Amino acid sequence: MQATEESRAVNIYTESNPNPNSLKFVANFMLMPEGVSRDYPNNESTVEAPLAKSLFNEFDFIEGVFYMSNFITITKNEETEWFEVKAKIQQYIKDFLTEGKDIITEKIIDNIDEELTGDDAEAKIKGVLEEYIKPAVEMDGGAIKLASYKDGVVTVTLQGSCSGCPSSTITLKNGIENLLKRMVPEVKEVVAEEG
Repeated sequence: MQATEESRAVNIYTESNPNPNSLKFVANFMLMPEGVSRDYPNNESTVEAPLAKSLFNEFDFIEGVFYMSNFITITKNEETEWFEVKAKIQQYIKDFLTEGKDIITEKIIDNIDEELTGDDAEAKIKGVLEEYIKPAVEMDGGAIKLASYKDGVVTVTLQGSCSGCPSSTITLKNGIENLLKRMVPEVKEVVAEEG
């Protein structure tokens, strides 16, 4: 995806989220198509993500890069403090986008998957996730996707700042599971798989 046009001014600001090791770097324009996200947990996974690869190569404390909408969530190691590195990363991302470089390759853009289709309960679950849950999760620098639904058990994938966040299990059980059970009576349990 073309990250920017030559004439476009690039502004990047940061937002914190509940995961103290993650920080959301927000651009003033869309970086990914609506509803599409990509999670890069290590350098080896970045073959078709030039910006993520470049970030991993430039900063040895980065442990994860996540793209969605108009933001990039960076997860760092425990030893590094944000006040030491935030401005460097912010400038690095701004320079990358200002140069008009692609953040993902054309091959990935061509292969972006269509959302899963399923039965009525699954369609209702997707609707609740889209309308009520995804916006809140995205505000915290992460994403949630429906991985599967079978026999009343909803399995979701947590990505970005939500992956490995100390409070994500509490949010999953107390927030997401309760909401889904109320709005989709077929749901008995919600579990997470790492994204």
